[in-house]
Amino acid sequence: MKIGVLSVQGAVSEHLRHLERCNVEAVAVKHKESLDSVSGLILPGGESTTIGKLIEVFSLADSIRERNRKGNLAIFGTCAGMVLLAKDILDGAVNQPTLGLMDIKVKRNAFGRQRESFETDLQFNSLDTPLKAVFIRAPIIKEAADSVEILADMPEGIVAARQGNLLTTSFHPELTDDLRVHEYFIRICKNIS
Repeated sequence: MKIGVLSVQGAVSEHLRHLERCNVEAVAVKHKESLDSVSGLILPGGESTTIGKLIEVFSLADSIRERNRKGNLAIFGTCAGMVLLAKDILDGAVNQPTLGLMDIKVKRNAFGRQRESFETDLQFNSLDTPLKAVFIRAPIIKEAADSVEILADMPEGIVAARQGNLLTTSFHPELTDDLRVHEYFIRICKNIS
């Protein structure tokens, strides 16, 4: 099985290393040809507006939406990736490009600017013990449809959720040594392969 990491901007190499440590083939995805070969795609953290514009420039957005519509691509959005997946953004830029796939309403930079970044122990549903979660200019889910499974939350709102083949986290599991969130995503990918 091959899993891709969207490679137009953001924390790409960290996700690639985590996938390799999970013993799956990991590839950087920048063009439609490489997207066609993967069972899953990680949308990394970075600048959501910039990533959204670049996936339009590289003609990837429609292909990602089409594969998701057909049900043959699992997608995991971390941090900026959460914003890209959301159907609604509370404070988005005018005409902010997104994929608009997940029935969630997201607030960008919900915990403040870069200097307000933090780490915390977080209970993630389906994991036996808490994981260390790194939040950097993180978004948060303020509302989710009934079809969205909440996997982790904090007093400020939802920080991890799943809807079918879509997984998202406000935090950066690629910045710790803990592989369990990536392993969780790999299990989703295996179910559609």
